[in-house]
Parts: sequence; C-alpha cells; structure tokens
Amino acid sequence: MARHSFFLLASTLSSASTSTLFTTAFSTLPVTVRSNNFNKLITRNMIFGKKEYPAPCVMGDESIMSPKAHGTSETPVQKNLRWNCDYDTADRICNFNRHYAEYAGYWTTTTFVEEARKEYEEKGEIMFYDSNTGKPLFVAPKGRDLNAFLKESQSHGWPSFRDEEVVWENVRCLSNGEAVSVDGTHLGHNLPDGKGNRYCINLVSVAGKPDGGAN
Repeated sequence: MARHSFFLLASTLSSASTSTLFTTAFSTLPVTVRSNNFNKLITRNMIFGKKEYPAPCVMGDESIMSPKAHGTSETPVQKNLRWNCDYDTADRICNFNRHYAEYAGYWTTTTFVEEARKEYEEKGEIMFYDSNTGKPLFVAPKGRDLNAFLKESQSHGWPSFRDEEVVWENVRCLSNGEAVSVDGTHLGHNLPDGKGNRYCINLVSVAGKPDGGAN
C-alpha cells in the first residue's frame, strides 16, 4: 500500500512542493522500513525522480546506448541462441529497443527450465551470456537455490536477478532504470523491491553462447 501511495504522491508534484511530498510519504512508512537505508533511497527516487541505485549496482550513462553499426550494438545477436530463443525477437529487443520486452512468461515456453536444471545439477549455477557478444552478464542462483530463483522469476514474469548475481564488469544500470550491457545490449530494467535491486531481464537478451558463439 505504501508503494502505491508513493506513485499517487509523485503524480501530484505539480500541486505540492517536493519537500512536503517527501516528508508526507516517508512519514507514513513503518518504522522498520524507515530505518532501512535502501528503502530511504528508493523513496527519494520515486518522489524526486532521481535514480540512484545503491552499490554494488554500477551506474552507466546514456552514451552506452548510442547508435552503432547495428542499432545500439556493433553486431546482431548470435544465430543459434541458447534455449531455442527466437532470433528475430532477440535482435529486435536487444538492439532496436529501449523500453519493450518479450511477453511475460516467454522464458517458460523455451527449453530454459529443463536445461537450467541440468546445468545447475552439474555446476551449481547457470551462466547467462550477452546474446550479441557472448560476454557473461549474470550467474545464478547465488545466495539462494534454483527453485527460489525460478519461483521469483515466475512471480514477476521474467528472469529476475539480484545484485550478487550480476557480472558488473559487463553490466550497467542507467538513471532511468534500464539495465544494459557495456556493449549496448538492452537487457531489461531494475525494478527494486523490499529486498533490494531486482533486475527483470529478457531471456532473449542473455541467451548467447560464450565468446560470441557462432554468428
């Protein structure tokens, strides 16, 4: 309920001072939430429109997504993506898109769950590679088991990663919440919740094969 109140307050910025709105919204939070630094930061973001995501999230700037040889990337997506992900959908979302996503639940229509369970049994984790470059972007699950990762992803509609599951060498988060690779691949968005940053990611964006695969 508090989160919905924030959105309502933010929508009335034109009729009230931002300082008054922030004070009102923040004072309605339970004490346990108000004492949490992460929630304080998210509250400020929602009221003032300023996006700062706490470490270990690594922020990037808009230049990462500047026009390149193939949309926002230098290359199209790999031809033979993992988990039978659709090439055309992947290329459109990864390279010619900043806001839209594969439909909710798309990842469950692929071979991902079956193959992920096998990889998890063998290695204890699943690697997710950039569909354009093949660079590692996410490693999951970490700090939880596979069932917990799948349950959260199922709940939100898209694979959902936490801070410790991100390969920050190759991933950035823009001020608007967009999650991207350092090479200009659109990945999804950071949609924080009470547990912290949550990266809601298109499976087609992280279905590459290591080191570029075979284009």
